[in-house]
Amino acid sequence: MSFDVSADAYLRFMGRWSEPLAGEFLESADVRVTGQVLDVGCGPGALTAVLVDRHGAPAVAAIDPSESFVAAIRERFPGLDVRQGTAEALPYDDDSFDAVISMYGVMFAPNQQQAADELVRVCRPGGRIGVAAWTPAGSVGQLFMLLAQHLPPPPEGFQPPILWGLEDHVRGLFAASGATVTCTPERVPFAGDSVEAWIGEEEQRLGPLILAREALEPEGRWEEVRAKLVEQTAAANQATDGSLLLEPEYLLSVIELPG
Repeated sequence: MSFDVSADAYLRFMGRWSEPLAGEFLESADVRVTGQVLDVGCGPGALTAVLVDRHGAPAVAAIDPSESFVAAIRERFPGLDVRQGTAEALPYDDDSFDAVISMYGVMFAPNQQQAADELVRVCRPGGRIGVAAWTPAGSVGQLFMLLAQHLPPPPEGFQPPILWGLEDHVRGLFAASGATVTCTPERVPFAGDSVEAWIGEEEQRLGPLILAREALEPEGRWEEVRAKLVEQTAAANQATDGSLLLEPEYLLSVIELPG
């Protein structure tokens, strides 16, 4: 099963905080781009936009499996090297980029080791890889875990995306590269009108919720699971006035390759 949520639907919600977050991510990852940089799992282009603003289109490339996201970025940045494809099979030559970065993108690649190996392959010796991924302990990670409890068993060999939010797992993925790996837990605050409104928006644009709804609605089980998502989100909500304020945790991993 696959999904291809529209870029417009995604940006109606994410646009409130995604590009400021992208700037903070680059600062935290200390990605000082002096050459070519690749944005893996670029979504509708929040991180790509910041990179283009800072470094110019000729220095930036982006890739995402979503046809609508790729189309949106191509329309926004004509001439930018943006391709449709997956992290497990990056369509670039070895040692093509000085920095390879992914903000909540590569974590969703089904074959995690193959995706990590591809990030290393296309990054030049002495280059830097930066990855942001939701942690199991954070509110977004908890949402993913709740959904998993109500969905059919995943295929054999499946690894949950939130494993990218565990330091030991990330270190294992890059162990063979000889890289220096630094992992730092971070939090990103974002606000909404209410818990109910947030869940309503998320089920229209967040891949795992879209897939869960499509799987559970025909069985008449989605409303029950949705109610549990609302309850869980309300428990994590830090606002006291009926609005929404969450600070989900993510793991910032910086992988410095040997020269």
